[in-house]
Amino acid sequence: MTSRGACALAVLLLAFGGWQVGEAAWIHAKASLAQVLIKRAWADTQNGADRSKPWSWADTWPVAQIAVPRLQVDQIVLAGASGRTLAFGPGHMDGTAEPGGDGVSVISGHRDTHFRFLQDLKSGDAMTVTDRSGARRTFRITKTQVVDSDASGLRVGTDDSWLALVTCYPFDAVDPGGPLRYVVYAESEATPGAPIPSPSPNRVRPL
Repeated sequence: MTSRGACALAVLLLAFGGWQVGEAAWIHAKASLAQVLIKRAWADTQNGADRSKPWSWADTWPVAQIAVPRLQVDQIVLAGASGRTLAFGPGHMDGTAEPGGDGVSVISGHRDTHFRFLQDLKSGDAMTVTDRSGARRTFRITKTQVVDSDASGLRVGTDDSWLALVTCYPFDAVDPGGPLRYVVYAESEATPGAPIPSPSPNRVRPL
């Protein structure tokens, strides 16, 4: 290879490396901006706004805030559990109780991003849920369970207040999706001793 060819190759490699670094920085910047906009929409919601979208074309909006003090986790839950929504945060599954309300509220998230902390939760850990009105409710982790995706739905016919946090399993899987789901159950401190919601045959989409 001539010196001119070597120089051209070096320039191309530097340009490619710069493009890769720039793309990664852009993705990180977009993710950071999204979180700022989601927090702003959540603040608007707390001030009484209805379905405050973080950006004009969004098909989701903040519905609750969850926090685990021991793990220093603080996340805003978005409406719906589509792939677009879960890219930006945990999502509240349609048809289940509002987070923090009576009934079983199912919240899903990706195992390698927002819901990676589920593997570190222990029985007895406290989790607080703040709803759209600003009311805060404390839940306690009671059980974790690995179930098949074909039976990872939850029967929601109960007046007791529960959270079911769902993500893919195992946490170190290379490929997304898979047949297993990891479910964390949390019971409201206001209704201790209620039966744990049981899995039903309703399929939960891959996370």
